[in-house]
Amino acid sequence: MKIRTLIGAALGLGLLASAAQAQTTLRIAMTAADIPRTLGQPDQGFEGNRFTGLTMYDALTAWDLSSADKPSVLIPGLATEWAVDANDKTKWIFKLRSGVKFHDGSAFNADAVVWNVRKVLDREAPHFDASQVGVTASRMPTLRTARKIDDLTVELTTSEPDSFLPINLTNLFMASPAHWAAKLAAVPATVTEAPARAAAAWTAFAADASGTGPWKMVRFVPRERLELAKNDAYWNTARVPKIDRMVLLPIPDANARTAALLSNQVDWAEAPAPDAVPQIRSRGFQLFANQQPHVWPWQFSFVEGSPWLDKRVRQAANLCVNRTDMKQLLNGLMAEAVGSVPPGHPWWGNPDFKIGYRPDEARRMMTAAGHSAQRPLKVKIQVSASGSGQMLPLPMNEYLQQALRECFFDVELDVIEWNTLFTNWRIGAKDPTARGAHAVNITFAAMDPFFAFVRFVDSKMAPPVSNNWGFVNDPEFDRLVAAARTTFDAAARDTALAALHKRIVDETVFLWVAHDVGPRAMSPRVRGFVPPQSWFVDFSPITMN
Repeated sequence: MKIRTLIGAALGLGLLASAAQAQTTLRIAMTAADIPRTLGQPDQGFEGNRFTGLTMYDALTAWDLSSADKPSVLIPGLATEWAVDANDKTKWIFKLRSGVKFHDGSAFNADAVVWNVRKVLDREAPHFDASQVGVTASRMPTLRTARKIDDLTVELTTSEPDSFLPINLTNLFMASPAHWAAKLAAVPATVTEAPARAAAAWTAFAADASGTGPWKMVRFVPRERLELAKNDAYWNTARVPKIDRMVLLPIPDANARTAALLSNQVDWAEAPAPDAVPQIRSRGFQLFANQQPHVWPWQFSFVEGSPWLDKRVRQAANLCVNRTDMKQLLNGLMAEAVGSVPPGHPWWGNPDFKIGYRPDEARRMMTAAGHSAQRPLKVKIQVSASGSGQMLPLPMNEYLQQALRECFFDVELDVIEWNTLFTNWRIGAKDPTARGAHAVNITFAAMDPFFAFVRFVDSKMAPPVSNNWGFVNDPEFDRLVAAARTTFDAAARDTALAALHKRIVDETVFLWVAHDVGPRAMSPRVRGFVPPQSWFVDFSPITMN
């Protein structure tokens, strides 16, 4: 009865059926409990970027999502080319694409870039929106200013030399300044304070968004549905969507998503229930999976009093998990993680500490650290019940809870709502919102150096700047980060990043468990989907029979 209620509340089935009859419509069941924010900088982690960022909006740089066989690489987006200033490596020049229009018909240009940088970095800007800062500034912490050179050229300035900036900019989505100004003009005169008027304008903008992306908003019902229509005038003609509409539905329960798919109430289910895989396949539905640069870990706290300050304890936890068993628990829908990137990756670095399942060695380490079956080590982990990229967080964490008991750990799981957990991640282990947790279970993308490594171990990335939740503070980490960040030659930067990853594993900053494979179950009517080696997806090539 619970699943039926969830599906009925989320789908509005009669409306969906009539829409599907009128035109080609793809109905997607997301893992999020709510529609990610639509005003330009999404929440809900990278699921927000996937569904409300990269659909309605574009950034200056983008990811190539066209191949299932090779990793996604950085490509031009709204910028056609970029280069760092040879004499001042805190300055970058970006050449912009001409002829691009926002959904409201206004022009994209250098003024729009400057406006979008100021919306999250300039508190004096009339359109500054504090609600968008956390999910933006933490992903590009060195960006400081933008300056127009001419209509199609902009200069971006960083606080220090930063070779990662073009990659970071994939997360800064361009919203329409003209459309926002129209929303501001419609705010009632009774709202007199400038910040309140700006907030009201952003609220109105979110309900009627305008970006430059391949999809346009046509209907938005918070917590229920977002309907998008193809943008026939999209600047990249090769990526004009082939279907008419896409409907996004928040269904956080894996069983409910699976039931909706099997009953043909949706066409696409993110992260279906693993135990339903045989039924999905036997009934003719499609199942796609491809290893992604995406890590399912525990991120340890290094604040005073944390039980993880002892490296023997951190390493013991990594040796006490049978990842092969967990993979069987998930019906094969994961890859075993022995670091933030897999062996053979250019950033692997061949760590001395070899992660694997060696419980006897783990118990010896725990005994040496003063723990035993009679005196287990109590650890508290903050986790979610669902959420973007979290795979199946409760069953997986309960498995770890049981597995680590065999190595003298007494694990307490503190289960909170996903978006709250994600927000807490930027506040840090010292904050009361951590509720005394010694680790946090939040998956992370590892497709670029900042997201994979830097934000977790650079002491300057401690909250509220970015995601060094556990307050790692180690001069050697800082030195390795600086070496990689200030290296602008690609091959030399890979070498520097390999040295950084080696130390991250040797110092055992995480409990590494799994790499996500992005499982998606789909109706046989869905055609043309390419499962990229990326956390993101290109919906443009998809067709419906």
